[in-house]
Amino acid sequence: MMKTKQLIECVPNFSEGRDLNIIKQITNEIESVEGVRLIDVDPGAATNRTVVTMVGTPDEVCEAAFRAVKKAAELIDMSKHKGAHPRFGATDVCPLVPVSNITMDETVEYAHKLAKRIGEELGIGVFCYEFAAREEKRRNLANCRAGEYEALPKRLQDPQWKPDFGPAQFNPKSGVTAVGARNFLVAYNINLNTTSTRRANAVAFDIREKGRPQRVGNPITGKKALDEQGNEIWIPGALKACKAIGWFIDEYGIAQISINLTDISITPMHIAFEEASKKAQERGIRVTGSELVGVVPLKAMLDAGKYFLHKQNRSTGISDAEIIKIAVKSMGLDELYPFEPKKKIIEYILEDDTQKKLVDMTVKGFTEETASESPAPGGGSVSAAMGAMGVALSTMVANLSAHKAGWDDRWEEFSQWADKGKGYMDQLVKLVDEDTNAFNKIMDAFGLPKGTDAEKAARKQAIQDATLYAIEIPYKVMEISFQSMEVMKAMAEIGNPNSVSDAGVGALAARSAVMGAYLNVKINAEGLDDKEKVKEFLTKGEQMVKHAQDMENTILEIVNKKIAKA
Repeated sequence: MMKTKQLIECVPNFSEGRDLNIIKQITNEIESVEGVRLIDVDPGAATNRTVVTMVGTPDEVCEAAFRAVKKAAELIDMSKHKGAHPRFGATDVCPLVPVSNITMDETVEYAHKLAKRIGEELGIGVFCYEFAAREEKRRNLANCRAGEYEALPKRLQDPQWKPDFGPAQFNPKSGVTAVGARNFLVAYNINLNTTSTRRANAVAFDIREKGRPQRVGNPITGKKALDEQGNEIWIPGALKACKAIGWFIDEYGIAQISINLTDISITPMHIAFEEASKKAQERGIRVTGSELVGVVPLKAMLDAGKYFLHKQNRSTGISDAEIIKIAVKSMGLDELYPFEPKKKIIEYILEDDTQKKLVDMTVKGFTEETASESPAPGGGSVSAAMGAMGVALSTMVANLSAHKAGWDDRWEEFSQWADKGKGYMDQLVKLVDEDTNAFNKIMDAFGLPKGTDAEKAARKQAIQDATLYAIEIPYKVMEISFQSMEVMKAMAEIGNPNSVSDAGVGALAARSAVMGAYLNVKINAEGLDDKEKVKEFLTKGEQMVKHAQDMENTILEIVNKKIAKA
C-alpha cells in the first residue's frame, strides 16, 4: 500500500570552517545522494567549524551522512586543527532528528546503524549521545567530549570511555565522532517594540527554562544567592526546553528575544510566542512579531495555526495553506520580511516541483488530459477525484455549520467533523496521481528486457509487483471513499440545513468513487497470479460496494426528507 514518506534531518558538524574547497568537497558527497536535500551550509572561521543541514528519507540521509563523514576523514587532519568551538573529531557530531512520520525510537535505530557503519568501515571510534546513548553518562554530549581531541589518547585507554562502535585506539588524523538522535531544534526570534537589550534580556530570563539567578536584596543588582553547598540558586523561567537571551539587531533597529526551542513537542513556537507576549506586556513592552531562523517541520506550523484558530472558535478543517497563513499572521512571522512556506517548511522544500501532477492542473486541464488518447489518467484517478470532491462537499458543510451565526456553542463539534473530512480528502487527492503512477509502473515493467532467463524472471516479478500495487491503490480509494461517507451522513443529520443537498451530492460522489475504483480492482486483478489474494480483494470489494450503496440510500433518505420539509 502507499506509505507516508518518513523524513529525518541530519546536522553534521565538521571541524573545518576556513577552507571552502574542503567544505565543498564534503557537501558534494551529500548532494550525490538522491532523496536528500542539502538545506544549509554554515561555515565559521573563528570556530573553524561548519554546520551542515540536510533532510530526506532515513536510509538516504544515513548514506549521505556516511559519505560526508568518509570524505571529512580523508580531507581534515585533526592533529593540526585549532578553533574556538569544543571538538574531538573531523566529523565532530552527527545528530539525526525525526521530522515527520517517524518516531524517536526509529530514529535511534538509524543512528546506531550509522554509528556502526562509521566505526566498522572507516575505523573511527563513535560515541552515541542524547536519545541514542547506550548509557546515561553518555547522553550529555559535553561528557562524551570532555577534554576534547587532546584528551583522546589517554581517555580511549579507559574502559569506561570505550567507544560504542569502532576501535578504541587513538586515530590522530580523524579523532572520534559523536552520533546522536535528538529532537528538532527551532531557532526563533521574537521582535519587541524596544531598542533596549536589557529589557529584552529581562523577558528572555522570564521565559527560558534556566531562568535567572536569585539575588539577595535588590533583585537586579544584589549579590547572587548561594545554597548550603555554595552553588548559585536559580529561579526557573516559564518554559521548558527553551533557551533565550536578549539582543539588539542593527539591521532591523530593534531588540529581539533570541530563542532556541530544543524540543518543540514540549514547548512549540506558538506557546513561546504567547508566553513572551504575556511577559513582555507585564514589563510594558509589546511583541510586534517574530522571525523563524532556518527551517521548520510542517506539523509545527499547522499546530500553531490550529492553536490560534481554536482561540478564535474557528474550524480547523481548512486547507493547510490557510492554516499556515493564520500561523504566520498570528505570530507576525512576516513582519521583518515575507514568510515563504516553500523556503521555510521542510516538507515543501523537499517537494519535486519538476514533476507534473494531475492534481495541480485546472479542472479543465484534468478533464482534457483524461479525454486525450493517453490511457492514463483513467477510471482509477477519476474515481479518486470523485471521492475527494465528495468529501470536500461534506467538509464544506461542516465548516459552514461551525461558522453559522447562532451555532457558536457548536463550533468545536463541527470543527472535528471538518478535520475528519479534510483527512479523507487529503488522502484521496494524493491517490489521484498515485493511481496513474501505479498504471505507469505496469507499463515500465512490461518494457523491461527479456533476452535471458534471468531477465525474464526479473521482468515477470516486476510485472507481478506492479500489478499488485495497481490493485492496492484503487482498493485504498474504495476504503477511504467509503469511510468518508460517515462525514456526509453526519452533515445530512446535524449540519446546516441550508446545505443538506451538498451532503447528498457528496454521498453520490463517494458511492461512485467506491464502485468506480472497484472496477479498476477487478480489471487489474486479472493479471495477478496469486489467486488467493485476488479472491480476498474481490470478496472484500464486493462487500464494500454493497455497504457504500446502503449508506448512500440512508443518506439520501435523510437529505430528501429534509428538503421536503424546507
